[in-house]
Amino acid sequence: MEGKQSEVVLIGTWPSAYCKRVELALKLKGIPYEYIEEDLENKSRLLLQCNPVHKKVPVLVHNGKPIAESLVILEYIDEHWSNTASKLLPADPYLRAKIRFWANYHDQKIMPAILPIVLSEGNEREKAIEDYNELLKVFVQGIEKDLPTKAPFLNGNSLGFLDIIVGTVACNYQAFHEAVTVILEPAKNPTFFSWVTAMKEHPLVKEILPPHDEMVAKMKEKYFQAPKA
Repeated sequence: MEGKQSEVVLIGTWPSAYCKRVELALKLKGIPYEYIEEDLENKSRLLLQCNPVHKKVPVLVHNGKPIAESLVILEYIDEHWSNTASKLLPADPYLRAKIRFWANYHDQKIMPAILPIVLSEGNEREKAIEDYNELLKVFVQGIEKDLPTKAPFLNGNSLGFLDIIVGTVACNYQAFHEAVTVILEPAKNPTFFSWVTAMKEHPLVKEILPPHDEMVAKMKEKYFQAPKA
């Protein structure tokens, strides 16, 4: 890469929850970093050099070496800066495996379930919302069964791996409600709702979440405006 670079560089885009994951992990670990905002409609040479396979953000560049994919990056951050007070993953290999399982469940099941809600109307949308909430129930019940969870976060008072993954998505639920429709209600998933409410109050989560109005506008643009010719 050309020019003088900081030791740690995050290439991202501000509305992306996947990028916010990395940003939140870096802040929790107290790692100084340089942030580069990427224009995904006109991808930079830097991004294409750093992630030639997927050509997506986020990319973490550490001492000139790029790491792509948010879950991979989170594990790298936790392993490389293992001497910091904030541990994202537990030491026990079994618990680490369980956390990885539920992280993949979140990204492979829950995240894709949002799009059918956006693309449907009427009874179809109600069914899609119900399916989404059923996935959340399985997620919460599985975590409670597999992991020694504590309140208010899974690790107690500190944010961990799953808190980061869930919080950077779910804490924007009010923007989604305003831009699209209501999908998250306390009565349907009280445990999940309490967890998200606690994360929304964490100072670092507040710091990294996009402004509400800007996120509403971005969601409306993403989901409802006609694609550019």
